[in-house]
Amino acid sequence: LATGPRQDSSVFYEFRTYDIKPSKMKEFLEMVNKYFHFRTAHSELVGFWYTELGALNKVFHIWKYDNFAHRTAVRQAVANDKDWQGKFISAALPLMEKQHNEVAYLVPWCQLGKPPKEGGVYEWVTFQMKPGGPALWGEPFRAAINAHINTGYTKLIGVFHTEYGLLNRVHVLWWNESPDHRAAGRHRAHEDARVVAAVRDSVRFLESQQNTLLIPVQCSPLK
Repeated sequence: LATGPRQDSSVFYEFRTYDIKPSKMKEFLEMVNKYFHFRTAHSELVGFWYTELGALNKVFHIWKYDNFAHRTAVRQAVANDKDWQGKFISAALPLMEKQHNEVAYLVPWCQLGKPPKEGGVYEWVTFQMKPGGPALWGEPFRAAINAHINTGYTKLIGVFHTEYGLLNRVHVLWWNESPDHRAAGRHRAHEDARVVAAVRDSVRFLESQQNTLLIPVQCSPLK
């Protein structure tokens, strides 16, 4: 039940999701923008967002690591960083309700992209696929993603498959100019015979799907 082939690189991505107390979200985001440079001094932050639709009172961020030894070294350095621990962690922990993380690799046929400009919104789509890994559903899934790309209504940022967390899970990060732009594109895709055929083939292997609209915070590299 392995997740299947991945890129030759040992680089992986850690997804961290924090549930924030509803009354404390504004305070938490202000602290992130003020103090997060202490954390990014230790390793590369890909993006940091808060949820707008599909989930509430959550923040979501992606970290890039060269390998697991790199992550271990970074975590040790972060634990010993007095500025990070004293100015952010000690104040932020009481604002959180829970934390969750996953480790994932980019799929072999995808490179991490960037939006064409700043000022848009991101969509995080999670697909729980049937057990068996990409050997079973990889090609139909890739065809469905490419069909959406070819409509030209959205920009693909990355496709990831999990290594730690629920297996047979694929996350896709999209960028759109606005929620309305995304909605209009979805309507066009639903009427495109190429997309309909590709999705119909891929959905045979799908168990569940969840979409979340993400808004980048001020300190996010992906904006």
